[in-house]
Amino acid sequence: MKKIAVVTGGSKGIGLAIVEKLLNQDYQVFNLDISKSDIGEFIHCDISKVPQVINAINNIIQQTQQIDVLISNAGIHFSATIENTTEDDLDKVFALNVKGAYASIKACLPTMKQQKSGSIILISSDQAIIAKQNSFAYNLSKASLASIAKTTALDYAAYNIRANAVCPGTIETPLYHKAIDNYCEKSGANKKQIHAEEAALQPLGRLGRPEEVANLVAFLASDESQFITGSLQVIDGGYTTQ
Repeated sequence: MKKIAVVTGGSKGIGLAIVEKLLNQDYQVFNLDISKSDIGEFIHCDISKVPQVINAINNIIQQTQQIDVLISNAGIHFSATIENTTEDDLDKVFALNVKGAYASIKACLPTMKQQKSGSIILISSDQAIIAKQNSFAYNLSKASLASIAKTTALDYAAYNIRANAVCPGTIETPLYHKAIDNYCEKSGANKKQIHAEEAALQPLGRLGRPEEVANLVAFLASDESQFITGSLQVIDGGYTTQ
């Protein structure tokens, strides 16, 4: 019997790489996203809307009777200081990045408890470990995901449910390019130069690749990581060690 994995935001970037990796490992993968994808079993779902998330996952459970792995990946980037962050901006970031994780975990837990097994993986950020400038709301949301991983790990360890947060550094994804494009548009900077500068900031001298994050996620999803829970798994080319 195939294991069942649910991935939020699996149509692009890190999420897409995760879906592809799990499919290659013979999981049945459900991708909840607003962007259509032909990879995995796509379900249109706005992850920022709690009722939609719960309904989508309940439908998966009715179909499969199990949820083995949840990867909460859907998220948005937002650059601004606290002064330049409106209440609406903060609500938008938290609705997707944090409440989306809350809704997907809450919907999966009853089935995982009944199974007495499950692996929950939240895609956080190196910004759960360190602060970065001009990143008030995004940093706050990613630190929240790290907290969710820790509290969920403790609350559900008795059910053999593990929860971990993966904390990528700078990974070359559509989200990364969108953030760089926005910065260059506002500042007039040259994108090629900024891209080179970002790579130079990493001790390994390059940006990360989505498939590298997917490899770590697949390990945390697997039985090979059964004694790992409540952890923050940094994958950042050494950036946060500086």
